[in-house]
Amino acid sequence: MSEGILTLTDKEFDAQVLKAATPTLVDFWAEWCAPCKALTPVVEEIAKSYQGKLQVGKMNIDEHPDVPSQYAVRAIPTLLLFKGGQVVDQIVGLVPKAKLDAMIAKHL
Repeated sequence: MSEGILTLTDKEFDAQVLKAATPTLVDFWAEWCAPCKALTPVVEEIAKSYQGKLQVGKMNIDEHPDVPSQYAVRAIPTLLLFKGGQVVDQIVGLVPKAKLDAMIAKHL
């Protein structure tokens, strides 16, 4: 995983995301998902440009199915923005960086 991006697990999710002091963008993905792979460089750019203000994590839905089902993740890539332990926004599908920037800016 890229520098500055957390690898999230079902077991660590509460501690890493829900109890996080900073807002957290979670990218739900899978190895076989082409749009997910296409979104990876965008997620990496977001992690760099918001360093210190936003935590970014990726969760493989095949390896960790509990959290995605808890948040009704039905399609991937799905990006959920958590703040104060709650989902405050979401984007589903492959989107340009500008759309992600706009979503994040509303909540920082």
